[in-house]
Amino acid sequence: MDSSVTEFPVPQKTLTLDIKGNKTDIVICSYDDHFMVIVTQIGAMGTILLARKEEGVSIDPTFNVSVVFGKRDEPMMVACARQLIEHISNSRASRQLVLSLGLKDHSPETLKGVVSAVIENRLWALITLVLAMRCVSRSMMVGIPIPPWKALCRFQKPEKEAGQTS
Repeated sequence: MDSSVTEFPVPQKTLTLDIKGNKTDIVICSYDDHFMVIVTQIGAMGTILLARKEEGVSIDPTFNVSVVFGKRDEPMMVACARQLIEHISNSRASRQLVLSLGLKDHSPETLKGVVSAVIENRLWALITLVLAMRCVSRSMMVGIPIPPWKALCRFQKPEKEAGQTS
């Protein structure tokens, strides 16, 4: 498996691997508001899906996956996008996913291979860590001590120490 990471102008990771005997190119990009994953065995973009997490009144989030362009009769492609957006959501990244699948073979084994490869080479865990470290460094600049593990849960005001009043 060949792999490379580029940070400018858009953080991205590019890799080439073999899935069920087919050369598969994968590009994972991290934009400010989306992750874009392009998977191709045909040398071109294929079906494009949009997956997002929807927050509601319910405790459990719901996930919405829609086909933007391409084959609408492939439920396994929708399942692939759903697995990836759930994984992104579980890693505390709140971005939407744009997924392009240009595959010769739409079998469950191929799509499992795609999901595994993308999760193994994900950018969202790295991005979450970078954002947490930025939050910590900003809090240090304004004199508010914040432990890194709290930064992952969004910027919070420091807890009052015992005996302090407002």
